[in-house]
Amino acid sequence: MGLFSRFGDIINSNINAMLDSAENPEKIARLMIQEMEDTLVEVRTGAARAMADKKEMEREIAHYSSIRDDWAGKAELAIDKGREDLARGALIAKQKAEKEIEARALAVDAAEEAFEKRSEDLSKLQAKLDEAKAKHRALMMRREAAEQRIRVRSQTYDSRVDDALARYATVERKVDEMEAYADTIKGREPSLEAEFAALERNESIEAELEALKARRTKSAKPKNTKTGS
Repeated sequence: MGLFSRFGDIINSNINAMLDSAENPEKIARLMIQEMEDTLVEVRTGAARAMADKKEMEREIAHYSSIRDDWAGKAELAIDKGREDLARGALIAKQKAEKEIEARALAVDAAEEAFEKRSEDLSKLQAKLDEAKAKHRALMMRREAAEQRIRVRSQTYDSRVDDALARYATVERKVDEMEAYADTIKGREPSLEAEFAALERNESIEAELEALKARRTKSAKPKNTKTGS
């Protein structure tokens, strides 16, 4: 009774109302799903047990049917041999076997009825479980989407972002000033043409210097010769 009472509570529950009115619908959904899954296991176990009972009763029916037929044959044999006393005893044993068969036939009917009810309960509970899981997945997706929107909007309208962008503008201004200063320094550097011109001037000066030294040496030689003589 406890199993099907709890099962009935789940079947008759209004999942939409529970999820809408609950303070923590996600938690309620998880608990409900867990409860349904546990109940499904118990109902399946009960259905399997009912089938096992049915098969066991059917085996016993076959066993007692064999005994009944055996005693029926013995009763006929006893009548043929003129032994009504033995025939009477055989018929009594035959009736006992028939009562066992009848009892087990009722048990088979009860097992079949229990299995059918549990199968019907399983179908209903499985449908409710699928509905609960679908609502839980939808709830999780909605929550995730809401959390992402909150993060995006909080960053979009966060004053710290604006402050950081303002600071970037200041840094950008300083970088512009540094680049302008670098261009100024580069403008004072000698150009390629100026360096070649300087190189040519240096060569001209060196040539003139060599010529001056040669003249001085030439003008000094006669004096040295005269003094020596």
